[in-house]
Amino acid sequence: MLSWSGKMRRTARALARSESGAAAVELALIAVPFFLLLFGIIELALVFLLSTSLENATDMAARQVRTGAMQTAGGASAATFKTLVCKNLGWLQNECASNLYVDVRTFASFKTVTAPQPVVSKTVGAKTTTSFDPTKLTFDMGKAGDIVVVRTYYSWPLITPMVQQAIQTLSDGHMVISSTAAFRNEPYGS
Repeated sequence: MLSWSGKMRRTARALARSESGAAAVELALIAVPFFLLLFGIIELALVFLLSTSLENATDMAARQVRTGAMQTAGGASAATFKTLVCKNLGWLQNECASNLYVDVRTFASFKTVTAPQPVVSKTVGAKTTTSFDPTKLTFDMGKAGDIVVVRTYYSWPLITPMVQQAIQTLSDGHMVISSTAAFRNEPYGS
């Protein structure tokens, strides 16, 4: 008759040699990294889709400024331009109004074009926070012949932890996707 410790050793050896359930254990070990990678790929695909959509919507709205259609329509403002960009975004129209920011500026020459820096970092003690400051944005469509730079910024929430660590994000976990169009206004007034 075997002692209690002998029975335990025999059971442990049998379990060590047993391969039943090995696939379930292997799946459990691989599932978490696999799904994190899968969700990361899907999220990056959405970021690229948004970036392309924002670029197209910005170009379509900027054309209204370049041709003078917005300037001659009267009552054109940052809000109407933002609405025009949102209308061109298609699949993001519902969330667009609260996540889109526009900056339209005129410049004397293409050499003097500078970009605003609406993403600001603040350090309080040992903690640094990064946020979007819309007060750094302006709206000036210019006149015929002026050099105009249109920039749009879209705040997009990131969900996957790997993507949040790989991409510079704001403190609230959002990333800012931007699009730019630079042009000289057409001589629409002549």
